[in-house]
Amino acid sequence: MNQNKTVDTHNWKRIVIKVGSALIAPNKNGCSSHYLLGIAQFIVRCRSKGVEVVLVSSGSVAAGAHLFDSSSDNIAVKKAMAAAGQTEMMATWDRLFDFPSAQILLTHADLRNRDRYISIRNTIFELLKCGVLPIVNENDTVTTDKLKVGDNDNLSAMVAAAANADALIICSDIDGLYDKNPHEHDDARLLSWVSHIDDEIYAMAGGTNSDVGTGGMKTKIQAAEKAVSHGINTFIVNGFTELTFNMLLDGKNPGTHFQPYAQPLGEELHWITHTSNAQGEVVVEDDFDAALQHESGQLTSREVVAVEGDFSIGDTILVRKKDGTPLAKAQTNYGSCLLNYLADQDKSAPAQANLQNTGAIISEKTIAILEE
Repeated sequence: MNQNKTVDTHNWKRIVIKVGSALIAPNKNGCSSHYLLGIAQFIVRCRSKGVEVVLVSSGSVAAGAHLFDSSSDNIAVKKAMAAAGQTEMMATWDRLFDFPSAQILLTHADLRNRDRYISIRNTIFELLKCGVLPIVNENDTVTTDKLKVGDNDNLSAMVAAAANADALIICSDIDGLYDKNPHEHDDARLLSWVSHIDDEIYAMAGGTNSDVGTGGMKTKIQAAEKAVSHGINTFIVNGFTELTFNMLLDGKNPGTHFQPYAQPLGEELHWITHTSNAQGEVVVEDDFDAALQHESGQLTSREVVAVEGDFSIGDTILVRKKDGTPLAKAQTNYGSCLLNYLADQDKSAPAQANLQNTGAIISEKTIAILEE
């Protein structure tokens, strides 16, 4: 982890910046422009340099909290806060710009469905082409636990991948990733440069210190891992100081810079790996070699031990061993009902001869091998 402070921003054509609830509504008394002015000026200056910007903005629940009994844990109250706060948040951002903005509200269901994901991409590209600033947030009013991304750090990484961004800037309440919690240790050291995200990096990430937001440093590391695997330069920076954004514009690193993969995942493989949720599982024997099968392009019903879940042709599924070890994610060429039937039939000797030519269960072009 080299402490390199220089950032090559000259070739950036498109960036995504993620702003959290603590910046939007720091006092839980509606939206405040106190911290947003510097961020808005950064966005304006980026656009003046020809850099397209997508803004991922949390804050609808925090912005609307003052209108309701904020002590209530009732989920309906939280959704009402989001519904009321979303309009206030969009109005606040809109007042800070002299160009048009557009609201995009998403759930994980929108992102994990391939057709809807492509539709989101096309909408973002069209907005940018027309000079409109896309402002993205999770649709907290309608989402459920099953459909939610859960935090806008990870959502920002998914959006950055969908938008083919060159950089993702995640605003935090501290300067970046430290080797230990800076709120508890005076000798905590800022990591300016991270070349590889591993267990050691995750061990440095603690929970959230904000009583407003839902994301902590761990979710920011998760987001960084998603983004760098798509070839996106990722930064965790302090969003509460204007110096942060001046440094970025000057080509300096104000926080932690996560280096992108030298060989990023292809667009569809990245979506399979980091965005699409598995709708079911195909279980194989413990000695099954996913990498070897990938090279040969084959996984047939003869290798299947069990089929779990309800899925259709084209859905993403997880291939795992009987012992639970995940092997791969991929799009399936069979629905669960037919695959169950074929697997059962394949276990009988007379049926084997008839099923020798059964096609590959998973699509060869969309196999994401998972590390064991």
